[in-house]
Amino acid sequence: MSVKLTPSSHAVEEKERAEKVANPGFGKYYTDHMVVAEWTEADGWGQAELKAYAPISLDPAAMVFHYGQEIFEGLKAYRQPDGSIALFRPEANAARFARSAHRIALPEMPEQLFLDTVLALVKQDGGWVPDKIGESLYLRPFMFATEVGLGVRPSNRALYMLIATPAAAYFNPANAVTVWISTEYVRAAQGGTGEAKCGGNYAASLIAQKAAAKEGCDQVVWIDAKERKWVEEMGGMNLYFVKGSGSDVTVVTPKLTGTLLPGITRDSILSVATDLGYKVEETMISVDDWKNGVQSGEISEIFACGTAAVVSPVGMAKSAMGTWVTGDGKPGPITMKIRETLLGIQHGTIADSHNWMKKVL
Repeated sequence: MSVKLTPSSHAVEEKERAEKVANPGFGKYYTDHMVVAEWTEADGWGQAELKAYAPISLDPAAMVFHYGQEIFEGLKAYRQPDGSIALFRPEANAARFARSAHRIALPEMPEQLFLDTVLALVKQDGGWVPDKIGESLYLRPFMFATEVGLGVRPSNRALYMLIATPAAAYFNPANAVTVWISTEYVRAAQGGTGEAKCGGNYAASLIAQKAAAKEGCDQVVWIDAKERKWVEEMGGMNLYFVKGSGSDVTVVTPKLTGTLLPGITRDSILSVATDLGYKVEETMISVDDWKNGVQSGEISEIFACGTAAVVSPVGMAKSAMGTWVTGDGKPGPITMKIRETLLGIQHGTIADSHNWMKKVL
């Protein structure tokens, strides 16, 4: 299904756009266009249309407002050395979007249609893609229930939308973040929605994020709901622990148990770390393992990863069990090497041996 193109008649002037792209922030400015597509139970997916970015109108009784039936994704387009633009692993986002939809009882968008909408928007708004290493055009596809009614059941109507924003680095990679390990709240439990990318997971996390901020921390770290000791995620990102140094390095991440989001950046780092000659491991890591490993020096570095942040070093952890600092509290060399390598692949300065990059224009 092709995307109908209805270009905006009031696109931002080139000079103003260049000024915004030169200092984009994150979610500060939005491109000239968006893509919309409606689904109904009776007729399936309608025509996807690219049109001017604008507010939308919804009935107050639209089911999304009352029962939170909503999902989203995040992916990026990067400027290449020859001036072209390429997407990083969009097929993986398309597949995860469909899995999230299935879990939240929304319609599963055909993966090719998802990709078509992303390609259409990036081609139309390519001038919004920054040139600097570490900056990108962040794309936010999302879908929500639009049926009007208050009955508690899956909606028979849904709206898919895609918007984009030029993005600088989410965190300053030169500064390691401080995290708060939450023991009062949990993010997800077995059988829940933890591995789906839905807004409700993030809404439920905000009170813990506020608690982290009160403790002087940048982010919250979640532990499991059952035993309350196994490390899961950091905010909206996956975690990695570096054990050892020199030629004896193992890069470790909590294994997927059905409660963690299967991050695309997480998956990519398993491959990048292997390419760099490091051993990789997916296993259960307890808070005690973390604390004792840092104090003994066994754990030499910690970092978080995700689409928005790419790789973000973690320097200090605070919790009800105490405070501990990893290494000297600054970004470690292995963390930065993984970050530089992944960004190099994304920006086309390092060979893409995994065929992750999809050229747009």
